[in-house]
Amino acid sequence: MTEFVRLEVDGGVGTIRLDRPPMNAFSRQVQEELKASAEEATRRADVRAVVVYGGEKVFAAGADVKEMAGMSMADMAPVARRLSACFGALSEIPKPTVAAITGYALGGGMEVALGCDRRVCGDNAKLGQPEILLGVIPGGGGTQRMARLIGPSRAKELIFTGRMVDAQEALAIGLVDQVVPADEVYSAARSWAEQFVDGPAMALAAAKKAIDGGLDVDLRTGLDLEAEFFAALFATEDRQTGMTSFVENGPGKAKFSGR
Repeated sequence: MTEFVRLEVDGGVGTIRLDRPPMNAFSRQVQEELKASAEEATRRADVRAVVVYGGEKVFAAGADVKEMAGMSMADMAPVARRLSACFGALSEIPKPTVAAITGYALGGGMEVALGCDRRVCGDNAKLGQPEILLGVIPGGGGTQRMARLIGPSRAKELIFTGRMVDAQEALAIGLVDQVVPADEVYSAARSWAEQFVDGPAMALAAAKKAIDGGLDVDLRTGLDLEAEFFAALFATEDRQTGMTSFVENGPGKAKFSGR
């Protein structure tokens, strides 16, 4: 049993709920619980898509600075990669994931959101990577995932200054994908996730791996990766179902099993 992070499953959608009041600060314990919940969501066949949610008031306001303040380089060096692995665990879930952001998503909270496939935020949201104001840099993937998402120039501006952006600026620069009223954040994120519950799970996983894997290699290697995943899907039950349904009934009518 976890104390501050839990996976709740309903109707094929798994909600990873951050619940460490008042600001969902990421202590070492919370980081490990986040990783454990992401791994559980990966294993469970009844989870077909994932929403990450911090509650009605705040997504997550960053790392537990009090916990880190007394650490030396010798203390941090052996745990820094683990911190990155915990914050990045969501990116390893082979299913569609969406961050439902209300209030603050700062530091580690922003990094958790960046690890998701999509970000829905409330009109009251404030987002950013303020680590520079503490004399450090993002250590949970922020320098890498933000630059890939919004480009290096915009990422550098936000990380160099440590400033927060509001929901509309975040939408304009591509840091989030949808802005809704604050009280509709979870329902909007869940609505997006629900469309994949009855989808071809293995094809969705392959699409995610092909896109994410291709970002880190040259175009020719990425195309080869895509071809391998494409061919492999011809061994799945869903490929047979989808193509047979298309031939017999037209597009969009297949009933997939996820196998």
